[in-house]
Amino acid sequence: MRHIPVRQPRTARTAIAGAAVLGLALTATACGGNASPGGGDKALSGQTLTVAGVWTGVEQKNFKQVLNAFTEKTGANVTFASTGDNVSTVVGSQIEGGNAPDVVMVPQVGVLQQFAKKGWLVPLSKEVGDEATKNFAQVWKDYGTVDKTYYGLYFKASHKSTVWYSPEAFDQAGVKPAKTYQDLLKSGRTLSDAGVPAFAVAGEAGWPLTDWFENIYLSQAGGEKYDKLAAHKIPWTDPSVVKALTTLGKLFGDKNLVAGGGSGALRTDFPESVQQVFGPKPEAAMVYEGDFVGALVKDELNKEVGTDAKFFPFPSVDGGKAPVVSGGDAAVVLKAGKNTKAAMELVKFLASPEAASVWAKAGGYISPNKKVPAGDYQDQVTRKAATSLTGAGDSVRFDMSDQAPAAFGGTQGAGEWKLLQDFLRDPSDPKGTAEKLEAAAAKAYRN
Repeated sequence: MRHIPVRQPRTARTAIAGAAVLGLALTATACGGNASPGGGDKALSGQTLTVAGVWTGVEQKNFKQVLNAFTEKTGANVTFASTGDNVSTVVGSQIEGGNAPDVVMVPQVGVLQQFAKKGWLVPLSKEVGDEATKNFAQVWKDYGTVDKTYYGLYFKASHKSTVWYSPEAFDQAGVKPAKTYQDLLKSGRTLSDAGVPAFAVAGEAGWPLTDWFENIYLSQAGGEKYDKLAAHKIPWTDPSVVKALTTLGKLFGDKNLVAGGGSGALRTDFPESVQQVFGPKPEAAMVYEGDFVGALVKDELNKEVGTDAKFFPFPSVDGGKAPVVSGGDAAVVLKAGKNTKAAMELVKFLASPEAASVWAKAGGYISPNKKVPAGDYQDQVTRKAATSLTGAGDSVRFDMSDQAPAAFGGTQGAGEWKLLQDFLRDPSDPKGTAEKLEAAAAKAYRN
């Protein structure tokens, strides 16, 4: 169903990693151990297991630590290889070539559904399901389920309802983090009057714009409408969509609120938008995006998260609940893999707080696992984001565009990405934009 070229948080990951390390294989070697998740010391000793996923650079290195922990428990030798962004194409080719991995970390709901409908996946075992029920909100199991069969265990999540800001800019303008969208616009104008545009907006790629829309829509229209629109059970011409676009247009259409105006934002990629706020020559006071902004601030701009950069939750819109939109990576087991038993044991391990804590301590990670101790996260800011995500329980909603066919929700220069870029350039006709979005969505879902 989806062939994703570059999609959040893939774009963010590339920036954070600094350079792609595509195809790099990392092997976790066995060291001393405890009891295996399947019972018995070194129950998988001598067995080999292959895992594939999009991660490169720092993320790949940190996930290797999780695989090392599994090796210590079980004795299994685990190898990880990066697929790059286009997971479905790469894995499909590997299956055809007879060299499929045992486990794939799938980055979008749409890709997971595609794999399941192609008959590529092994249903997760009752033991994995029980572990997930114990440790995760039901919504995470629902997003891993296709046609009432549980296939995907969500191991890594992103909190995409965080507004990052410069404390220095806020102090100079005398403003505080906003709790409502109206307050956000008001604070933004105060910042502008103080000499700094409110927002850096990454419009060069379409994915940050879809995230803007999704947060406003979820808060304003509510979870039930959000689910219907995500599944295209209501059209994009629905009045709720026009209302959300109108609300978003109040920000996009105000040149005092967007650094460089719409035309400038369309030339700004995601890393540049973060640099505009936290770089050596600040050009804006805030940048909206997910928790992964913090890693970019720390690793690329050498600023201290929690001091030089802070965030507040995306504010509520028109009296709705403050939204919590997420993305995530799910572990699935391939039928074409060579070691289903070991693969299932690995997924069971990934469902445990123990596995999540390994990466939490390494940094740059949030788990949807509610049993992970808050103290295992490296800093107070990450702790806050993780607590907000798990505390939202079943009200969390997965990134809407990640649930759509790629032709609509995940292709540069086409579909929702392109139409929201056009809207950023000229937000004067929300109804007309909604009609274009519906035409593109109808075509993509029909195909």
